[in-house]
Amino acid sequence: MASPAPLVASISHQMVALQTLQLLQQEWGWGDGPSAPGSPRGPDHVPVAQARHSGQMRTRRGQGRGVAGVRSCPEAGGLRGAEGGAELLPFPRDRGPCTLARMAMRSALARVVDSTSELVSVEQTLLGPLQQERSFPIHLKDSVEFRNICSHLALQIEGQQFDRDLNAAHQCLKTIVKKLIQSLANLPSDAHVVACASLRQILQNLPDV
Repeated sequence: MASPAPLVASISHQMVALQTLQLLQQEWGWGDGPSAPGSPRGPDHVPVAQARHSGQMRTRRGQGRGVAGVRSCPEAGGLRGAEGGAELLPFPRDRGPCTLARMAMRSALARVVDSTSELVSVEQTLLGPLQQERSFPIHLKDSVEFRNICSHLALQIEGQQFDRDLNAAHQCLKTIVKKLIQSLANLPSDAHVVACASLRQILQNLPDV
């Protein structure tokens, strides 16, 4: 029986990235946060250490919000960290007029969040049992890179660097999915057919940008 450890570790990094992006959506009033429907797991599954790191990340982000013109008509709000952590700094929910650029950014972020959620679901329900029967390569470093990109993205304020990080997260997620499809391609079992079909569906939701 093959060890599922590499896949479990890969999923763990992706879950950290997913929660980071969901917190970003919640902060900007663009989503329901970590407990949003369709999330493969609730925030209780995120390590406490990472939750605390997320709290520090939000704090550092809050300290840089004095940039003129970034937001208008701020409305105080609060966000409580995962695992019942300390309440994070208040943040403005209104980020100003809904321009076409902001709508495109919101759509791109939602696409990455949804696709990451779907990927984790496929890995847990299809690839996990499959890897216990037959070993196939897992490229762990790509999931680590994806987590790091998402963490850096969450520290950015709207602008060119945010756009670059969001595009990097999009491309890295595509790379993870493509490599999984390649890893499954040589398996003799018919069980990988369903998994590959699910992964290709995720790719269709991540068009080139």
